[in-house]
Amino acid sequence: MRIVVAHNRYREAQPSGENTIVDSEIAQLTAAGVEVLPFIRSSDEIPSMSKAAKALLPISPIWAPRAQHDLSRLLTEHRPDVLHLHNPYPLISPWVVRTAHRHGVPVVQTVHNYRQVCSSGIYFRDGVICQDCKGRALGVPAIKHRCYRDSAVQSALMATTLAVHRGTWRSVDRYIALTSAIADHLREYGIPDERIVVKPNSVPDPGRPVPLGDGFLYMARLSPEKGVDLLLDAWRRHPVGALGTLRIAGDGELRPLVEAAAAERPDVVYLGQLDRAGVQAAVEASAVVIVAAMWHDVLPTVIIEALASGRPVLGTALGGIPYLVGADAPHEPAGTGPAEIASAVAGGGGGSAMPAGIGLGEAGWVVAPEPAALAAALPVARAGASGLTLAARARYERIFHPDVVTKQLIDVYAGLARTPNPV
Repeated sequence: MRIVVAHNRYREAQPSGENTIVDSEIAQLTAAGVEVLPFIRSSDEIPSMSKAAKALLPISPIWAPRAQHDLSRLLTEHRPDVLHLHNPYPLISPWVVRTAHRHGVPVVQTVHNYRQVCSSGIYFRDGVICQDCKGRALGVPAIKHRCYRDSAVQSALMATTLAVHRGTWRSVDRYIALTSAIADHLREYGIPDERIVVKPNSVPDPGRPVPLGDGFLYMARLSPEKGVDLLLDAWRRHPVGALGTLRIAGDGELRPLVEAAAAERPDVVYLGQLDRAGVQAAVEASAVVIVAAMWHDVLPTVIIEALASGRPVLGTALGGIPYLVGADAPHEPAGTGPAEIASAVAGGGGGSAMPAGIGLGEAGWVVAPEPAALAAALPVARAGASGLTLAARARYERIFHPDVVTKQLIDVYAGLARTPNPV
């Protein structure tokens, strides 16, 4: 089987879980005997482009003529079975879907964010969840609020791109939804069920889990939507040392907030930006991993890394987090709020009742994204961590192990190669 993997890499200066996942997926497919033809562009190429190429950048999200030319040549020469698209912006463009179809090649896209609808891709603006552009023919609110790169001009271009390519996205042969929440998002967008497959990402198996450490680990970009300020607010509601150590890893605009908290309290430790070995060491030193997202985070890789190491997760009941820890309510309608999700799963699993507002899943807990709710859950998670370590690892092995996930992906390719959808 021969597969083209198309991805516009995010800038290396801004650590990207999506880049890491694409690299890992290519390696796993190759190891499984699939011939992978990478069609990769990088946003790091932009500063070194010629003046003529830079002049075309504003239209690249809509068309990207050079990318279409190069892809056409690749498809003609190698005649692949499937094109698998990840991020098309800004140098590849959704137009690659049309280019592939013109060559008779079916297209799979993994949906890593909400950019079929939202110009920023995260449904988050000015510190709160925002879905003002949902259902609109043109995302005027995105332009008004400068949602893409804090620029009205670039926001207008992205909103126009999303409008132009609405039909393009609806022609994709198969969508890979990383969680049940993304599957709901795609259905709302008009994608029929038969074109959606729920398949999560995976991370390499770190091996047999070591005994639990102590305290908590938060590891994410230090930006408002990731909720580090929410976490620090909740943490300060407990006496110093009452919950062990809170380790915080990552970098971003809220780094001064984290550094101030570490200077203020000896039970808060700032680890900075970690490499892969550092990530594993930080996970193993902790008992619980916290994901305090304030947005509908699609699939935080740190959760899968935690489960692989036998660490349960305490997260907010948003996006894919309930799915990842086994506390999702897949039959709830899209748009169900965090309080309803927490209520739906409260008391589930383990045979013991949970305090009000705390949802217990197979491998962790979910709460509303509010300081009081998170503060109440912290001691519950610390006390219950040892009881969920085996379940956390078992969930990883059953759902998120590379062997499981790679087989699912190959099955998606094989189904399309046999019976491509009409365009």
